[in-house]
Amino acid sequence: MKHIVKLLILLVAVSAFWIVLLETVVPRSYTWLLPVYFIVSLGCYGLLMVGVGLMHFPTCPQEAVLLQKDIAEAKEFLKQKGVDVDYD
Repeated sequence: MKHIVKLLILLVAVSAFWIVLLETVVPRSYTWLLPVYFIVSLGCYGLLMVGVGLMHFPTCPQEAVLLQKDIAEAKEFLKQKGVDVDYD
């Protein structure tokens, strides 16, 4: 819980600094859009992290072999029951 509070305090401080800094550059009529931009940026960051996580997802060759054996076993079982499962 302490970690969340630290992150929220940091987020508020950075947001306040950002708004004060941008008020000198951005016209006052556009500053109300900054939270929307922040939420969109946060969503993009989340999607990026999911993509990076998927790219670095560990492969498990042993599990792949076991899965192929299970698939072959299931196909044999279904063939015995009269179900056609060959898609080749």
